[in-house]
Amino acid sequence: MALHAADTNLIAVPEQVEMTTAAALGCRFATAYRALVGRARVQPGEWVTVIGAGGVGLSTVMIARALGARVIAVDRHQEALDAAAALGAESVLLADGRDIPAAVTQINGGSHVSVDAVGSTQTSADALLSLRRRGRHVQVGLLAPTDGHPRIPLDRAIAWELDVLGSHGMAAADYPAMLKLIARGDLAPQHLIERTIGLQEAAQLLPGFNTATVAGITVINPQLDVPSARTTDPS
Repeated sequence: MALHAADTNLIAVPEQVEMTTAAALGCRFATAYRALVGRARVQPGEWVTVIGAGGVGLSTVMIARALGARVIAVDRHQEALDAAAALGAESVLLADGRDIPAAVTQINGGSHVSVDAVGSTQTSADALLSLRRRGRHVQVGLLAPTDGHPRIPLDRAIAWELDVLGSHGMAAADYPAMLKLIARGDLAPQHLIERTIGLQEAAQLLPGFNTATVAGITVINPQLDVPSARTTDPS
């Protein structure tokens, strides 16, 4: 069976990139790469505030650091913040009800770039309000509608001339540049993999994934469910 537009839609994985690492790229890591490189165009020395330190957020921390940016990570869970710090976040803020934009401003006077990797009225507002004048906000987390439409503080965006950017996944054509950085070790998404599980364990854990606090990416490897080949005793 022929694959439609295979030359466009299939991605060649370099030999230096292990398959488990490649499996972790889809959606989370690639989404973070697109948000920072393709949309925000982060520059060395800029401050980046990352709201949410899950799979996308931790990927964003790693990529921002590789781009030479300084990172503030925000999350509700200390475990996730510890993971962000290990990946190079210069400052971490526990979202425990404190005024996040004020805390960010106290650290750096307001970030050049903010990324909401969660997707809520509160997190998107905190991200945008943590920016300095003419900053760039990238909305990655999908926003639930309020009275029919998502709410974001556009009054600040207008008054401070902020750029509000949407980012949704990454096209296959943009993967080679990212894979090149991974192949030569500039990016190491394998460090984001918290655990690798089989299909049976995945089926058991799936109902609780929305409340899981594992700090990193979970990869499902069906081969883990295949029993090892048994050798017979010739005697």
